[in-house]
Amino acid sequence: MSWLLNLYETYEANLGRVGEIELKANNTEYTLLPVSHTTQNAHITVEITEDGDFHSATVNDKSDINTLIPCTEESSSRAGSKIAPYPLHDKLSYVAGDFLAYGGKIKKEEPFVAYIKQLEAWANSPHATSKVKSIYRYLSKRELIRDLVASKVIYLDANHKLIDKWDKKYEALHGDKPPIFALVAAEQESAFVRFNVRQPDDHTAVWKDPEMYNSFIQHYSSLLGEEDYCFVSGKILPGTERHANKIRHAGDKAKLISANDNSGFTFRGRFAQSSDAASISYEVSQKAHNALKWLINRQGKIIDQRVFLVWGNKELNIPDPIADFFTLKLELEPESEPEVTPVTAKASAGYTFKEYAREVAKGLGGYRNKLASRTKSDVNILVLDSATTGRLAVLYYRNMEKNLYVDKLIRWHSTCAWLHKYRKDEHGDVVTFYGAPSTKDIAFAAYGPKANEKVVKGMMERVLPCIVDGHKIPHDIIRSAFYRASNPVAMENWEWEKTLSITCALINTKEEYNVALNTEEDDRSYLFGRLLAIADILERRALDSDEKRSTNAIRYMNSFSKYPARTWSTIQSCLQPHQARLGTRVRFYSNLIDEVASKIKIEDFNNNALTSKYLLGFYSQRHELNHFKAKSDASPSSSTTTNQEER
Repeated sequence: MSWLLNLYETYEANLGRVGEIELKANNTEYTLLPVSHTTQNAHITVEITEDGDFHSATVNDKSDINTLIPCTEESSSRAGSKIAPYPLHDKLSYVAGDFLAYGGKIKKEEPFVAYIKQLEAWANSPHATSKVKSIYRYLSKRELIRDLVASKVIYLDANHKLIDKWDKKYEALHGDKPPIFALVAAEQESAFVRFNVRQPDDHTAVWKDPEMYNSFIQHYSSLLGEEDYCFVSGKILPGTERHANKIRHAGDKAKLISANDNSGFTFRGRFAQSSDAASISYEVSQKAHNALKWLINRQGKIIDQRVFLVWGNKELNIPDPIADFFTLKLELEPESEPEVTPVTAKASAGYTFKEYAREVAKGLGGYRNKLASRTKSDVNILVLDSATTGRLAVLYYRNMEKNLYVDKLIRWHSTCAWLHKYRKDEHGDVVTFYGAPSTKDIAFAAYGPKANEKVVKGMMERVLPCIVDGHKIPHDIIRSAFYRASNPVAMENWEWEKTLSITCALINTKEEYNVALNTEEDDRSYLFGRLLAIADILERRALDSDEKRSTNAIRYMNSFSKYPARTWSTIQSCLQPHQARLGTRVRFYSNLIDEVASKIKIEDFNNNALTSKYLLGFYSQRHELNHFKAKSDASPSSSTTTNQEER
């Protein structure tokens, strides 16, 4: 129940944002829902005068259909033929008193009767507003469909009955296909209608009016059922057995909490009724679920319907554990805080492992200090997914004290770190950054960009405990990334470069190497990797500047990782024409090859497969030669001297 309690506390800490319309990056609206409210796509807007008379009606634009509406426990979970009207805005079959007169299908109980009775109770309550009373007076006249037809919003056939679905035979009667049929997927009777009241001194729409929210909340609170002990808050409050859906998006029917079967073996003989297992109050359920919906819209990441969410009870903008270090740094730069500059590629290349860890700790220190002033700023990490359309499960949940969370992030971004060149800034320019990759990019490296989303989300879930709980990265993920990075001919160059740097970061969680070349390292695999990099750079320098083909070193890379001695002999023979083309400039590279090869012990120069360290040696040597390349054929004869003079 702790995740429910933390969501409830998050709602309480953000009461000032209730009903406040916010926009996503794609301009989709969302809000922190008031209690006893939900969202619905409305197809028709009906304007009513203060006196309760019809004014006008329009078909809504697709960009303006999301509507905040009041709801009851029954209406929020209605399905099929169940009669459970929403309190104010609803489908045409519920709100139109003349529905049957225009050919509406007769049901066991007329929906309008249940709807108008419920609306009357609200309009006559001490909590009712003038807008509710105006809407009630109009709908009591039972003239809605007549007015909608006169306004050319909905359409009748030749027998003056509602048209079910549009057909070309109606073109002679009404002309081109009307907008309502393009907006409503089913029959006209399923069109959702929202109401607004035109007042000269108040231009706030009914579905955006805080006074309307509070009016219904107060009215509905007086109608709630018996009180019971709430397992979440520990208080005696009116309980509920019906909990919210539409958690991930407006069409989501899956629920986190449900027990609606009392037959068969639902409770497996343990309980007589669902409340014996757990009792949750209506208020806590509403606030916790509404906070969850809001947080998912605001900062959640959804991959194949799996939700990854991190938030703080008081401080919402928590550094995302599944983001890469570049994104994390951008998120840690609020205007009110001291500027935190991302570690630059040039500086990080020369960092030792411990120095970089200190830089990460320093960068995240701003976040730690920001939360220090809060009385309670626990961090929550939640992963949700559904196996069926009706059930949503909590796959992973952690509630951590803020300092512990920061320590875990520092450890992750200090250990799983390497130099990357695949991110772009707001101008579309490639940005080089040093740090940990995102979990999604790790999936990219391990399984490729075309991997099934089910595989990607599963891998992201497996990596999350490595970040938050300090577990080791699963060996199969590192192995898969290693094999892909060792096979560059199977990918485009940009994809391979990205895979290579991410794989080096994964390998580095164990090895703790630096991007800066270690000329003192005598590990066999590391040295073979250096040889491969030198061969690659030598051939690339010999080729024309506009030549895009892969070098022999890259083409033979997969074979080299398995049979290094034999493949190196092949690569060396392929280098001879390129060495001749370089002329005197080849002296530097030849000396460098001799220097590195001489460090490999005779007994180690064999065809035993290389370990993952060879990729670190390859990357570091190539980075060294590209970053501090020789200016002329008079280049120094050793990498150590090169580093000193070039720097």
